[in-house]
Amino acid sequence: MKEKIKKSDDEWKQNLTPEQFHVTRQHGTEPAFTGQFYNHKDAGLYQCVCCGSPLFRSEHKFDSGTGWPSFTMPVEPEAIEAEHDHTYGMTRTEVLCATCDAHLGHVFDDGPLPTGQRYCINSASLRFKEESP
Repeated sequence: MKEKIKKSDDEWKQNLTPEQFHVTRQHGTEPAFTGQFYNHKDAGLYQCVCCGSPLFRSEHKFDSGTGWPSFTMPVEPEAIEAEHDHTYGMTRTEVLCATCDAHLGHVFDDGPLPTGQRYCINSASLRFKEESP
């Protein structure tokens, strides 16, 4: 297991936009259909915007119709951590980067096969590394 990356809010703010900081460090969310990756179709690897850890592969991305990038699975199970989230009067499962605890989004059990899961992820929590198909 990798050692956790810990930084102060001021340190995170040095390398993140205000929106990225709000989403990843303050557990915010971007408005639906506004993020740069919700309709993104290039082949490659989605990484954590905070620490660069690999999170999701483009071949596991699908159009969920929700307005956020959606994936059926992480690049590896150890890439993410999940926590119960009881905000807004709902019970959901929050998805965090396992390396730096950045808030990524939520996972739901209404995705397509083979996993049946929908990792609904904020574009602001991701950066993309293009790869040849």
